[in-house]
Amino acid sequence: MRRVSYCHVGGLTPLVGVPIHDFLEDVARRFPDRDALVSIPQGIRLSYAAFFREAARLAKGLMALGIARGDRVGIWATDNVEWVLLQVATAQVGAVLVNINPANKAPELEHALRAARVQALFLMPEFKASRYAEVVMALPRERVPELRQLVIFDPSGPARRPSPAFLTWQEVMGRGEAEVTDGTLAERAATLEADDPINIQFTSGTTGAPKPVVLTHMNILNNGWFAGEVLGFTERDRLCVPVPFYHCFGMVVSNLACLTRGAAIVIPAPHFEAGATLLAIERERCTAVHGVPTMFVAELERPDFRKFDLSSLRTGIMAGAPCARELVRRVIAEMGCRELLIGYGQTEASPITHLTRPTDPFERRVGTVGTNLPHQEVKVVDPGTGRLLPVGEQGEVCFRGYHVMRGYFGMEEATRRTIDAAGWLRSGDLGVMDADGYLRITGRLKDMIVRGGEKIYPAEIEAWLGRHPAVAQCAVFGVGDPKWGEEVGAWVQPHEGASLTAEEVLAHARQGLAHYKIPRYLRIVREFPLTVTGKIRKFRIREIVEAELRGGAAR
Repeated sequence: MRRVSYCHVGGLTPLVGVPIHDFLEDVARRFPDRDALVSIPQGIRLSYAAFFREAARLAKGLMALGIARGDRVGIWATDNVEWVLLQVATAQVGAVLVNINPANKAPELEHALRAARVQALFLMPEFKASRYAEVVMALPRERVPELRQLVIFDPSGPARRPSPAFLTWQEVMGRGEAEVTDGTLAERAATLEADDPINIQFTSGTTGAPKPVVLTHMNILNNGWFAGEVLGFTERDRLCVPVPFYHCFGMVVSNLACLTRGAAIVIPAPHFEAGATLLAIERERCTAVHGVPTMFVAELERPDFRKFDLSSLRTGIMAGAPCARELVRRVIAEMGCRELLIGYGQTEASPITHLTRPTDPFERRVGTVGTNLPHQEVKVVDPGTGRLLPVGEQGEVCFRGYHVMRGYFGMEEATRRTIDAAGWLRSGDLGVMDADGYLRITGRLKDMIVRGGEKIYPAEIEAWLGRHPAVAQCAVFGVGDPKWGEEVGAWVQPHEGASLTAEEVLAHARQGLAHYKIPRYLRIVREFPLTVTGKIRKFRIREIVEAELRGGAAR
């Protein structure tokens, strides 16, 4: 039999075929006194019994507002207790939670509300420079005609009503207690099915307006459960979650991985802060921590890093962007995260498709993203023809299984372009699969640089530059060029306190890269433009460089 780039991972544990709340209620009954949720900035600690009592109160409040099964309920806020309660409460009543990026400005908020046809919106009044309530009040109502209910809450205490159009969190909870019985709530919950849509998340929007991804109970409950299984989570684990809840990494791979196992969710700060994350690990004796590479870099580069006691750490997931081998090595050695896993996936796949395993040899843990989770299929195909490729050949990575999204909300044609007739989801990522099913991500189809006909993959250059001992992280991107079509650009960030020059980086590049892969536009930087989830915004870097070139400022 020929060896092709296809892998299916089975599993001794069957898929979970019930709605989210049915499953989580059983967990709460088994571990009523264990911590479910700890919010350090709010000073709140809820056991599983207390957490699910509050979630039920909120669920009844949603019903009192007239929220029906399938209605879209948006949340626009940073990480806090209320966010997780709403996540569970909407699942109990069958409402579709719509996650809205807290960094959104008014036009982006309007796009999200319109694209998902949001009918109720929960929001914080403000955070730092963002005035959420003011932005919502300024939105022309004719632009969001389906939005009929606004609810404000303040994680620091009782919220003040900014206008008569708003209800407060406390009023919603009170109405639920007064108007909806436990029996009525149970009747609603009994009507739900595992295949019901339960969540809308937006794609990153790096190549266009973010698209609303529809996910079901089946999608995200099983994804969280099996992520927790690979992590080895039990009720004794405590996960520090510095990633944002609005993103799949936070909501599913963090929150549901804990809630399905009886483990504790620990919120270190409303928004990522390296020091707060390290302090939370120390104070709460966290056994695990999640993050994207830039977060781990920020934690390791703190001048006071060694003063924190991280001896409780055992595991965690690094995902969301390519993970440099030296960074992985440091997290294992210096943070003591000896079972650190590397993860890969995308929102349309609920999101985790691949994880390394704690027993994998180090080279596989740093050189691949592991194998797919149980009950998932993956293949690598020729991007042009869709033909299945032999093992070892680069192509587009595709997924099939319980984790593939229902589709893009209200966007049938975009859904058909992404999911084929056989149910395969095209990821847009390039990768290579080995004979054992381990996958190595080599780049994005749309990130590929074509210089004079030569195809260049930024991930390859980033991996080589990352081997320089003074390099903390780097971003490689294409820059338009009248002669070659595109040239290679790179921004390189040195380790805190390290000395690094462009000439040293270029000398290192020449030792391991062909001449046409050597960056033409190179800059040493102390920070990158980042998304809220900590991903490097390459398109923004490209805009900066090309604007400077037009003005004659870039080297």
